Amino acid sequence: MKPGAVSYVLGWFFIFFSGALLLPGAIAIGFREYSSLWVFGTSAAISSLTGALLVRYLGEKEDLGHRDGFAIVVFGWLGASLLGALPYVFSGTMGFIDAFFESVSGFTTTGSTVLSSIEPLPKSLLFWRSLTQWLGGMGIIILSLAILPVLGVGGMQLYQAEMPGPTKDRLAPRIQDTARILWGVYIFFTLLETLLLVGGGLSVYEALCHSFTTMATGGFSTRTASVAAFNSAYVDYVITFFMFVAGINFTLHYRFLTGRLNAFWRSEEFRFYLWVGLGATVICTVFTIIYGIYDDPLTAVRFGAFQVWSIMTTTGFGTADFDLWPPVCKLLLLSLMFLGGCAGSTGGGIKQIRLVVFLKFMRVQLQRLIHPRAVGTIKIDNHRVDHEVLQGVLGFLALYMTVFVVASLIVTAQGVDLITGTSAVIATLNNIGPGLAKVGPTQHFAHLPALSKVVLSFCMLAGRLELYTMAVLLSPAYWQGMRFSRRQRQES
Repeated sequence: MKPGAVSYVLGWFFIFFSGALLLPGAIAIGFREYSSLWVFGTSAAISSLTGALLVRYLGEKEDLGHRDGFAIVVFGWLGASLLGALPYVFSGTMGFIDAFFESVSGFTTTGSTVLSSIEPLPKSLLFWRSLTQWLGGMGIIILSLAILPVLGVGGMQLYQAEMPGPTKDRLAPRIQDTARILWGVYIFFTLLETLLLVGGGLSVYEALCHSFTTMATGGFSTRTASVAAFNSAYVDYVITFFMFVAGINFTLHYRFLTGRLNAFWRSEEFRFYLWVGLGATVICTVFTIIYGIYDDPLTAVRFGAFQVWSIMTTTGFGTADFDLWPPVCKLLLLSLMFLGGCAGSTGGGIKQIRLVVFLKFMRVQLQRLIHPRAVGTIKIDNHRVDHEVLQGVLGFLALYMTVFVVASLIVTAQGVDLITGTSAVIATLNNIGPGLAKVGPTQHFAHLPALSKVVLSFCMLAGRLELYTMAVLLSPAYWQGMRFSRRQRQES
């Protein structure tokens, strides 16, 4: 790793990030929350100063290597989470640990919160809360690649380290152009949802905040009761549709919007994602009717579909307390938490494509037991899956289970009950938001011990960055051979 090159890029990233911290100032002026101008102005100044110091005293403009990409992404996300916590602290809303947890939950689009009541907070702070999810949804490093030319050097390393999924689709020869295309599609759907929600009676402010967190599959709301507060079937269906959209690979959206109308159906991952979601919706609908939760089939479909797509896409919005649903529905939703969205979407979780590959791998193994001499191949969309990709999928699943078990042990060792502790880890590791029991859809995370919040914050970051990116930096081998620039060697 080259510390000078990493510091140079991180410095410019934090300077760019200070601009995002100033955006809620417009909301503060609009709602006459003038005291919030100091909160966001000071936070932006600290971010800009941090970046300037890194560029001036530690930075060195060099070509980035593969290792540098991992460091920039991890420290970029960690730095953004720390700086993003400052408005919560400066406004007096919460202490540092809670503020860091809330900030990480925002940028990783998890949606878990320590807030028991949302409405009393300043509108500008709630806007910042939603904005963090929107920025984190498509990726703050990817956004920087699209805007800052200085990050164009070594951009592929950053793109591969941040974008979710076992494979990375490039839509253009230059990685900056790919980043701009992805963000363009992302903005298009955000604006479209905002217009539809305004048409459903929401204010422009609430429509924009909820569009931010829907397209990011984040789940932060401006209401304590989440989307249920609007009590509108129209709003529920609009948000359900856009949660479904956000869980799809954005490269498929781009291909569809540019005239390739069969792009979705040709994707095996999309078909699997669609049928799993529809099947789960049918099961939840039927059993909530059988158990008398809902009398009207249309109401059961409305709430069943919303909860299924909210959980499977790892958005985390709520219109019903599914913790009160029949056990089969709760178990089904808990299982969906692991799946997540498609690769290349804003959804978290294991990703649908990994499950498709794993199921095909199991089928090949069974065939070999029956026909030992048979040569089985795994194909996705009529393309053979490389051995390296298969190894990556199996390694990811092993690493995933290791992190899940270790984190669950640490959390439950602090006196947190089994259902609450394990579901909290599932909810944060998969970037979902709500869990079960004391962290259920109508509860919050404020009551958890401080160490648990730190562990769960790590789970959120690890889940958003696909585990490997975080795990690489924890490996001693990564730090061997660290190379300082000529200027840094002279200064030392």
